[in-house]
Amino acid sequence: MHLKRFKTLWGHEGSLAQAVDQVEEAGFDGIEAPVPESAQAAHAFGETLSANKLLWIQEVCTTGSYVPRRDASIKEHLEDFETKLLSATRTGLKPEFVNVMGGCDAWPIDDSIRFFSEAQNIADRLGIPVSFETHRGRSFFSPWNTVAILEKVPHIDVTCDFSHWAVVSERLPHIDWDCIVRTAKQARHIHSRVGYDQGPQVPHPAAPEYAEALASHQACWEAVWQSQSERGLDYSYMTPEFGTDGYLHLLPFTQAPIADLWSLNRWIGEEELAHFKRWQSSTVQTSKIA
Repeated sequence: MHLKRFKTLWGHEGSLAQAVDQVEEAGFDGIEAPVPESAQAAHAFGETLSANKLLWIQEVCTTGSYVPRRDASIKEHLEDFETKLLSATRTGLKPEFVNVMGGCDAWPIDDSIRFFSEAQNIADRLGIPVSFETHRGRSFFSPWNTVAILEKVPHIDVTCDFSHWAVVSERLPHIDWDCIVRTAKQARHIHSRVGYDQGPQVPHPAAPEYAEALASHQACWEAVWQSQSERGLDYSYMTPEFGTDGYLHLLPFTQAPIADLWSLNRWIGEEELAHFKRWQSSTVQTSKIA
């Protein structure tokens, strides 16, 4: 199994050409981003990625941005989902898959089950692979809701961003290990941000004061890799997703960022490639011993 790493355009303030340069310099495999809003920008986006032989993970949020409209119905979520899946054609690219922030945290479990089941039917009809993200504000906002829903829709794929669960439960994600292992069974993709008990993003994942938080997330990511390996997958996908918009810590009064966003994501991308190789090596050695 190989690890494919992607740069998120969330928080990227430079041009697409600069993003491509960063991807290539860091040895990443592609970019994760939504379809640009205008047809012209979408076409240019597709041409740029194709010219540089970069992969693409499309990002979709149903009925709103990262947090959905509270009054949006299941029908509206599904209609928006299908419209945004189809918008990929404007780029001329076929995404590796579509990462979906879907559903609503305020829905009853049964409503979420209906949404995911019908959304997967839409994706299957269109022949587009999708992966639904564990995200605050969405149906997979907590470990317990996620597991309850997955038991009813065991055929859907999941993007694991365990940093959201750290905030919701106010404890590091490995503590709810049963939920991690169950979710990993359906995991396609990882968003490798490190959260802590009072926030979705540590100031810097290399800082020694956050070593426990990093180790907790790394243990959870290993659970995903183990499941993917057992399922015979050829690739594991990972997007380092330290972000802006209240995630990146800022100094009071000046609002100066305490770290460079791309430096954070490049660091976690390099660390997790090394971590993945260590994990693979230890797995091989354990297999030989057994």
